[in-house]
Amino acid sequence: MSREDRNINVTTLNQIPINEQEIEIVERKGIGHPDSISDGLAQTVSNALCKEYQNKLNGRIAHHNTDEVQITAGSAKIGFGGGEIIKKIDILLTGRATKEYDGIKIDTEKIAIDAAKKFLNETLINFDANENANIEAKLGEGSGDLVDVFDRKEQMPKSNDTSFGVCFAPFSLTENLVLKTEELLNSKEFKKQYPAVGEDIKVMGLREKSKNKLTLTIAAALIAKYINSLEEYENVKNQIKKEVTNLVNDIKDSDIDIEIYVNTGDAEKAEKEEDCYLTITGTSAEMGDDGSVGRGNRCNGLITPNRPMSMEATSGKNPVNHVGKLYNLLSNKMANAIYEQIDEVQQIHIVILTQIGKPIDEPLVDARVITTGCPIEDIKDKIEDVINEELDNIRDITPAVINGELRTF
Repeated sequence: MSREDRNINVTTLNQIPINEQEIEIVERKGIGHPDSISDGLAQTVSNALCKEYQNKLNGRIAHHNTDEVQITAGSAKIGFGGGEIIKKIDILLTGRATKEYDGIKIDTEKIAIDAAKKFLNETLINFDANENANIEAKLGEGSGDLVDVFDRKEQMPKSNDTSFGVCFAPFSLTENLVLKTEELLNSKEFKKQYPAVGEDIKVMGLREKSKNKLTLTIAAALIAKYINSLEEYENVKNQIKKEVTNLVNDIKDSDIDIEIYVNTGDAEKAEKEEDCYLTITGTSAEMGDDGSVGRGNRCNGLITPNRPMSMEATSGKNPVNHVGKLYNLLSNKMANAIYEQIDEVQQIHIVILTQIGKPIDEPLVDARVITTGCPIEDIKDKIEDVINEELDNIRDITPAVINGELRTF
């Protein structure tokens, strides 16, 4: 299809810009949150399958979708100074995967379990996949019609679903702070300095325009073996607040008042370990908190109820022709490219939709724009040029995902 024949719609976004809205809410579930662990496992398994398929099938990626992961929490006995796992976490890796292609067999379950263990051990510093989890893989074969769509030999892959993707640009101050806060607290440098802080970190941001106020509420699972008393526990919380305050002061671009709270779920007057957010492994999945794919962050890393969002899980879907994955990633790339390249764009929302069986580079693209003041007609052609460029290069998303260059949660 030529660029002229594509279905691209560019209109004005009739909405108050995000920074001028009265209330803005933003959330991020950190890498150790059970929902994020589920997303990470799903994507890691998909990547591992892709590499094995490429290795055994002369560069070809066979049909699969591994976007069904369920974590059932274990139980633990925890106190200041340490604790013990009473019941392991149960992790079920499910979905669909090609087990044999042209007579070549692929041990999908072993690949999935090995990849999952590697992800857990590399992601959670105080977690041992063999000691702390029971991991089971149940991967079935894909349905005939979906495998057929995937397997066709045309140059451009055909969509294996009727689905859409949606994203926006740019991030607001609230969105930036929420994302950067979790990334700071889960960075390697931070963990070296503060080993008592686990990976299960959730950050909730609330901005209230009339109060000129932004509140960051942080839930951080702390590691019991590094904390021997209530005093030490409170000291770690204060260090978290101090480091986030420094981050906020480096990022914020206005005189907005920012308040930071850490572990507000603790007892108001904590006196013993039961009153505190302590863990053995750094994730609440060890005791009482389950997880599933697609219940957490969108592919830009955030949960943003003030913005357009897709309920589609991005992690784990195959990166070749599952548009529920591709179009979420593409809309994010597209929105940011348009914002960065066209000065007159103040805010942009992108929605991409196609039908099953259609070439993945021939969707409907709906771009809705708030400009800096110019008529939308003045920049419409520029926006369409960027959209066409991104569609022309849509197949670049596949290797970028497999190589870990694009986040999916």
